Amino acid sequence: MATENHYTVTEFILGGLTNRSELQLPLFFLFLGIYVVTMVGNLGMITLICLNRQLHTPMYYFLSNLSLIDLCYSSVTTPKMLINFVSQKNAISYVECMSQLYFFLVFVIAECYMLTVMAYDRYVAICCPLLYNIIMSHALCSLLVAVVYTMAFIGSTIETGLMLKLGYCEHLISHYFCDILPLMNLSCSSTYEVEVTVFFLAGFNIVVTSLMVLVSYAFILSSILRISSTEGRSKAFSTCSSHLALWDCSTDPLHSCTLRWR
Repeated sequence: MATENHYTVTEFILGGLTNRSELQLPLFFLFLGIYVVTMVGNLGMITLICLNRQLHTPMYYFLSNLSLIDLCYSSVTTPKMLINFVSQKNAISYVECMSQLYFFLVFVIAECYMLTVMAYDRYVAICCPLLYNIIMSHALCSLLVAVVYTMAFIGSTIETGLMLKLGYCEHLISHYFCDILPLMNLSCSSTYEVEVTVFFLAGFNIVVTSLMVLVSYAFILSSILRISSTEGRSKAFSTCSSHLALWDCSTDPLHSCTLRWR
């Protein structure tokens, strides 16, 4: 039955952000501007780090990877959303929808783990400054980045694979891109296996990344409080607080997915 339903749905209709025609063009230019700024900012960051040899350090290596992830993350959903603002039919094919879901999950998970790796990097820099260059070797940095992408691809492959097994009876997705929850609402087959798996994977990613970041910053805070210089303490706090804020914002998608299943 699931297989039959799979072949009856060849495309979906994206609900978008609004049905009001007078808002389509203003929203198009608004999100186009945001997208261009995001692309230019991230590409500029990557180019600057690549061209400036003084920035060839572990911290900027991770930052360039984070910029690449953010660039790809934005490009997964935004172009299709911009097209929908100016098109008469907000259609997306089944294959395109599942591909969008797959890469969206890849970059969401990768961003969370990359920020966790950056927290570990700051821990080593502040708590073990004399051993920083030895610990954060090129080999270890490459290994950490490889682990980040491996975790992302494994998680996304499992979740998207389960979504491919579902049968879909409805076409209208009440969202502006293909996400797991809106797609499950269209399924006419049992979603229990998908719900349990996604809940487990999202919970695992949240717990692992949160624990690693919190433990790293507990040690960092302890080291900062021992700094006698007010200027040095203030500089360390400002660096860490910006990273924590970014980490909190980036884990919101995973938190929201988990909370909606409770």
